[in-house]
Order: sequence, then C-alpha cells, then structure tokens
Amino acid sequence: MKNYIKHFNEIDINDVPEVGGKNASLGEMYQKLTLTGVQVPDGFATTSDAYWLFLKEGQLKESIFAEIAKLDKKDFSNLREVGSAIRTSIAKADFPQAIKSSLEKGYNVLVKKYGNQISLAVRSSATAEDLPNASFAGQQETYLNVKGFDELIAACHKCYASLFTDRAIKYREDNHFDQTKVALSIGVQLMVRSDLACSGVNFTLDPDTGFDKVVLVSSIWGLGENIVQGSVNPDEYFVYKPSLKNSIRQPIISRKLGSKEKTMIYDSSGSGTLNLDTKIEKQEIFVLTDAEVIKLAQWSMIIEEHYGRPMDIEWAKDGLTNELFIVQARPETVQSAKKDKLKISTYTLLEKGKEITRGMGLGNKISAGKARIIHSPLESDKLQPGEILVTEKTDPDWDPILKKAAGIITDQGGRTSHAAIVAREVGAAAIVGTLNATKTIKDGQDITISCADGDTGVVYDGLLKWDEKTVDIKSLKKPATQPMLILADPEQAFKLSFYPTSGVGLMRLEFVINNSIQIHPMALKHFDHLKDASAKALIEKLTHHYPDKADYFVHKLAEGIATIAAAFYPKDVIVRTSDFKSNEYANLIGGKEFEPLESNPMIGFRGASRYYHPKYQEAFELECKAMKMVREDMGFNNVKIMIPFCRTLKEAEKVIDLMADYGLKRAENGLQLYMMTEIPNNVILAEEFAHFFDGFSIGSNDLTQLTLGVDRDSELLSDIFDANDPGVKKMIAMVIASAHKTNTKIGLCGQAPSDYPEFAQFLVEKGINSISFNPDALIEGIKNINLAEQSKISFGMAESSN
Repeated sequence: MKNYIKHFNEIDINDVPEVGGKNASLGEMYQKLTLTGVQVPDGFATTSDAYWLFLKEGQLKESIFAEIAKLDKKDFSNLREVGSAIRTSIAKADFPQAIKSSLEKGYNVLVKKYGNQISLAVRSSATAEDLPNASFAGQQETYLNVKGFDELIAACHKCYASLFTDRAIKYREDNHFDQTKVALSIGVQLMVRSDLACSGVNFTLDPDTGFDKVVLVSSIWGLGENIVQGSVNPDEYFVYKPSLKNSIRQPIISRKLGSKEKTMIYDSSGSGTLNLDTKIEKQEIFVLTDAEVIKLAQWSMIIEEHYGRPMDIEWAKDGLTNELFIVQARPETVQSAKKDKLKISTYTLLEKGKEITRGMGLGNKISAGKARIIHSPLESDKLQPGEILVTEKTDPDWDPILKKAAGIITDQGGRTSHAAIVAREVGAAAIVGTLNATKTIKDGQDITISCADGDTGVVYDGLLKWDEKTVDIKSLKKPATQPMLILADPEQAFKLSFYPTSGVGLMRLEFVINNSIQIHPMALKHFDHLKDASAKALIEKLTHHYPDKADYFVHKLAEGIATIAAAFYPKDVIVRTSDFKSNEYANLIGGKEFEPLESNPMIGFRGASRYYHPKYQEAFELECKAMKMVREDMGFNNVKIMIPFCRTLKEAEKVIDLMADYGLKRAENGLQLYMMTEIPNNVILAEEFAHFFDGFSIGSNDLTQLTLGVDRDSELLSDIFDANDPGVKKMIAMVIASAHKTNTKIGLCGQAPSDYPEFAQFLVEKGINSISFNPDALIEGIKNINLAEQSKISFGMAESSN
C-alpha cells in the first residue's frame, strides 16, 4: 500500500511541492538544525498525493472547481457562498482508508518514541505556501491539543476543508495562485504545552523598517494564537545581532513590557480553548528571562543564516519541561521584498488637531479619512474605499477588508499581530494597541492618523494637512563635510539609519528621560524618603519590577542610548548628557522635591554645573553608569559623550575628573569627550578647553542667545534672534579657527544650514568638520553643503587662475 506521509527526518526544503512550505521548513530544521541546538518538535506530514486522493475518492474535484469558476473575481460579492459550499462538500466526504492507514503508522511511531499520552498540533500547509513572494500566514487552520487517533483523523478532515476558507480563496486570487493547482499537506507535530508557559513570534529584522541588525523577540503568556491574532499587547525585546556573534555581555538593547491582558489555555473539558484574563501580577512582569531571550535570538540567527534570508519564526515554551521550541519558520515577505530601499519617503504633519488616542504606530506614514467602526468581517460592506478601519482586533478572516482600508486602528495587538503584518503588506498606515480606539473614535468621524514620529502613532480629530517628500539617495552626492543627525527618539533610530549620514552629531537624552523614564533620578535614588505620596505611588507603579529603583533609570537610559548606537554602528553617536533646566527637571515625577525655584532657568542651574553639585551629583552618577553600560556591557564603543553648558575651565576639569571616578575615563577604551560650544567663554577660551575635550559641537541656539543677549524663547524679541547676525557668525568663525589650531574636531548642530544656503556656505568656507541636522532637514542640508563645497572649489579654481 502506498505511504501518504513523510516523517520530519525524511523532509527537507526541496519537498515544498509535496508537503507545503510550512512542513518542508519544519522538516528542514528538524533534520539540519537540531545538531546546532535549535529544538523542533518531532512529527510527520501528509503528502499532496494524499490530498488529491481525498478529492478523487470523494468525487470532489469537479464540484470544487465548478464553485471556484462561479467566484466573482472583481468584487468578491459571492466569496462567502462559494467558500461555504466547498467546505460543506469536503466535510460530508468520507475520509479515505489509505490515508487513515498512513496516519496511523505515523501516529504509532510517535507513541512508541514519546508515550501514549502525547498530544498533537495539527497544522495545515498549502503546497504553494510560505514562498518568498507570499507568506500565506494564517490562511488555513491549526488544531491544538489533539489527543488519540480518532481526534487526529477528525482534525485532518477539518484541515482539508480549511484550504477553502474565504480568506484563503481570496488570498490565492490576490497573489495569482491557480486555485486548481494548490494542494494541502497536514503537519502532525508533538504539542508543546505553551498553555502552561508562554509563546511568541520572532523576526530576524525590524519588521517596521527592515533594519536587519536586530532580532525582534515578542512574547505572551499561554498559547500563541493571542499574539498572532493581535488579541494582546506582548512583551518586546530587540537583540543586536553583532553583539550575539561577538559574545558581548549584554546583547539585548531594548525591552518593552506588554500588558498581556489575556492568556489562552486548553479547556479542561477537552472542547477547545479558553481565553482568560491574565492575573495582574503576571501582566506586570516580563514573560522571558534574559537568557531565554538570548537563546531565542541565537536560534533565530541560526535559522536565518541557514535559509539565507530574513525569517518570521514562531516559538513556544513547554510548561511541563521548561524547554523552548521552534514551531514554525517562514520567510519574511514584506521588508525583504522592497526594491526601493534607496528611496526615502518622509511625512510631516503640518498642523496638530485634538488628540483622540494613541498606540503603536506602523508604516511611518500619515493617512486621513472617515473612521468606520467595524466589529466583525461580516460587516465588511460598511467600509468604503478611502475610509479608516477601527476595530478591536483582526485575524486572517479580515484580510479582504483590510486591503481596501486607507488606515487601520485597533484596540489590541503589538507589532507582530495580524493587523500589523497585513498593514505592512498592503502599505497602510496603522496604529495598534490603542486600548480604547473603538470607544473614543465615533463612527463616521473625520480623523487623521500619524505614524510619522517613531513608534508612537497618534489619532487626531479632523482631516489635517501633511507634507510628503520622496528622495532617491542615489541622486545625492556625499559631501566632504560630514552630514550628521540630531536625534532624540530611539524609536526613530532604525528608520533613520538608512539616511545618508555620518552618524549622530547630537543625541539628546532629555527625550528618553521625559518619555521613557518619566521620573526624576533623585526621586529614584531617595525613593524611601519622598514626601509626595502620589508621586511615590506612581513611581512604584512604573518601577515595580526593579528592586533597586535607581536601576530603573540606568537600564532605561542605557537601552535608549544603545538603540540609537546600534542603529548607526560603527558610525559616531555623540550623546549629550542631560541638559534640562531646573523648571523642566521639576516637571518629572518627584522632581519638585529636588529642584530649586529659579527666576531665569535658561542661564541657571543647568548643564555641567549640575553634575558635581550636591543637589544632582548622585543623579549624574546614574547617567554615567548608563553610559558605561552602553559602552562596555553592550559593546557600543561608537558612543562619545558630550558635556553641555560648561561655563569655565575649572568646571570642565571637575566634570572630567568626576566622570573618571565613575568609570568613564577619557581615552580609556577609546572614550572621547566632546563639549557643547554655546557660551561666549567657550569661544574665547577654545584653545584652552581643547586640553580637556576631543571635540566641540557648536550649539547655535544658545550661542546666538548669549551673544546677542536675547532670550531665545521670547516672542517679543524673535526678530532679533538670528544665527546669521554678523556677531554670531564671527563667534562661530573664531571657534572653528581655534579648533583647527589645536586639531580638535568641530561640528555644528542647528537648523540654519538647511534653511539658509548662505549659512551652509559660510560654515564650509570656514572649514567645519560636520553639520548635524534634524531628520526632516537632512536632505536639504546635504544639498546646501554640496552647493557650498562646489562654490568653494569654483572660487578656489578662479583664484588660482588669477
């Protein structure tokens, strides 16, 4: 009798036509990667011959193809009726004895090896599935916790019917697969009891930007359906691949604690699954240990290297054995398929309306239209082209409707949820995990969704104006003067890493402290003695998973810096130590107890003066610990440290000595120290300051303010505040000349070189080494530098000819 199954140890990636992409991948990994340490549950797969035999003996082929021929391929108006008719006919057909016999042989092999108490995962795998140009993710059904041979046969019968779910039929039409030539293989795999532990999804690149030096690991409690369907907001970790390869002590560069509101488990009655509310104490802790995150990332890299392409990987942890397993691996099909990676599209919101809600932004785009609140794909006729879909969550049944949405907003889900994956595939702007969009947005309301500012997406009331620009990087000539970025938000780093820069000329720590940390460092250092009960309660809520509250500040700050350092490695990332004014520090949680009241904070207790002062020195030590962690534990020696608002030579000496005491000694481990040049005294004594610093960065805003005696925030004097003023330009020319004398690197951070070509020309003529721009000004800035350098060359040639 013909055998209609193949065991995983008999299957490799060349067997896609016989067992489909999913099962071929499982067999490939089971055969070839087990020796590397990657654990894949054992199993077997039915062949495509079994499927064709099923159709033949059930006399189904002609009736199925006749139904497919009736399909309205333009509007898919009868998709539901066609799919239902096919599935009904398959369900009524008898299951062939020849296939049953083969399944029984395979089942008995597993029982003999692993015992008769085994439970199984039964997965569908289309023979055109998981090819590089189509993911087929979630198009067919999976049946979990299948016990006994009779249940196995029933699950296999259902798998055959699932080849013709409405979404699968539509997907094949969209991707131009011949419906009559796609078969189905069934994977029968040992069940990993993740219902008693956890599960998740990994990508071997950042799925939002295509940045390929990281592995994204996401995790939830219980079965993996919740993370795939976007029912919960998962924990997320980014692991830096080069650090893994080089055995750096801490390769995890960022962690985000998800709310993980639901946990899916098996129903003890044996009738499917239950989705329970996750206990608060489990919501408030990370699912995985660092060691587990690193192991999963290492396995993901092994799988990626084996297949030679970015991968989308599902994993599960067995709660009985505490072992991790890879349960699926398919090619990543969105970022890896993009051809115009040298083209940069930037979106800028030109006006801000009333904020309605926010969540995780995907797509780096802006979109606007009427909001359409829909609770089920059965209501798909309500969504008109150009409207924005608002719903609780989506699953593969939503695919046909998602493809006509101008934008997608969900209450639930993370960056690996179904809605997020489809949004990337169709190029739609999407905001997931808002928690309350379906309650705060009204059906039919005009809204704008902006995903242009990092990972946070915002929904605004009304149809707002925005600007879109596309630039082909290949058309930009690289100037001799280094173009660099001014950057504050780590969530934008991976996207901006593709920009034509020489690195980051100024990373502002204030954004990380204000948005990610939120708490005054001294309030963390002296948490037990805080007087403000409400601040203390809020701090406890934010830091409950840190026994030492100060570690919360150090780790959060280190991860923010490391994310940017990783994005641009090995290019320079110049990190400016904190430069809040005292009134800004006071606005942090717990800050009012530690900050003085000043009549003029702009020239008060800020910058270097704070670092050695008893009121802030302990907090500066935390900043130094974070920098040391980034450079030494995480291995990012491209990080340079810049001191702001350093008023005197004595102050420079104090701060540098203090940093050395905290483990950041200049020149040790290649550490370079920079100084912001923003005070006239920095210009006048530049040659003397060069004894303490390896580089200068001109802060044009403060230098203009202090040179002209104008409060840069004063609306009454805004017409006087001008970086093009002859006095300001003379100060800049002086410090550039002094830097050349002492062979000290010098750059400038500011908007003027992009706004004013003549200002860029002035800087180039004076021989500045680098100019740092805000991301939205970089392209114009590079163009202005190129014009200035060409003008300088032309002028030099004219001079020499004379």
